[in-house]
Amino acid sequence: MKSLVDHLSQYAAYHRDPRNIVTHFIGIPLIVLAVAVLLSRPQWAGGWLSPAMLVALASAWFYLRLELRLGVLMTILLGVCVWAGQALAQQSTLLWLSSGVAMFVIGWVIQFVGHHYEGRKPAFVDDVTGLIVGPLFVVVELAFLLGFRHDLKEQIEARVGGERVNPKRAAV
Repeated sequence: MKSLVDHLSQYAAYHRDPRNIVTHFIGIPLIVLAVAVLLSRPQWAGGWLSPAMLVALASAWFYLRLELRLGVLMTILLGVCVWAGQALAQQSTLLWLSSGVAMFVIGWVIQFVGHHYEGRKPAFVDDVTGLIVGPLFVVVELAFLLGFRHDLKEQIEARVGGERVNPKRAAV
């Protein structure tokens, strides 16, 4: 199994332009929340079990295996998304479906705008694990901005370099 640094470095290689990273702070949470919303129907076992819960549990297992501290944080964040998804799933079909689809589409549009700045396709195109690493990348990038996890940042940057603006897209 790849290590935390392996996964984040591979993902970071597709995300070196700060404008792209900023779009991910908006797009990825919208997409994760949208998936939780859309997978919150059907519900079983008195409403607490749903496809969203199963996906969140599998994702939490992945994150916890990479690193306990980040895994616990990601599990909490996924739990919040599932809770919100289940709350929206209790609403009318129109509200549940339109809100989930809208967040999903808007999130992906924002992602593709970021990759336009980057001048590179999204990481998941080459490796589907990018879909699960993306939310972790956003949390780790936020930690870096807040001054945490210098050791992890140094390890990633030693492999892929620091942030850079794509000169072809700088004027956009």
